[in-house]
Amino acid sequence: MAEKASGGSNSSSSNKSRSNSKNSRQDPAELAQTAVRTLTQLTGRQPESVLGLRKEDDGWRILVEVVEMRRVPNSTDLLGCYAVTLDKDGEVVGYERRRRYQRGQTGGEDE
Repeated sequence: MAEKASGGSNSSSSNKSRSNSKNSRQDPAELAQTAVRTLTQLTGRQPESVLGLRKEDDGWRILVEVVEMRRVPNSTDLLGCYAVTLDKDGEVVGYERRRRYQRGQTGGEDE
């Protein structure tokens, strides 16, 4: 492992990329990808879409839709809407399921 860290140009370019992202404005797409990746790891379920992203005083809040139970027909799939909270540095500090609903269900927006 030490050889990879001290060797090739990949580690130096990824370090530059990380330092640039910390020093410049945060990319909303990267924040959403972080939320999706972390939610996948924590829940074991595959997110289907990012529903929203909002800058808040202490960081970011990203809403992610996840298929919780697949059914036939798929219009009756059970979905969950999760809020993932990131701090000002783009690190995940928490998540919670805000809502659970069938795919075809309308209304019931939590905000």
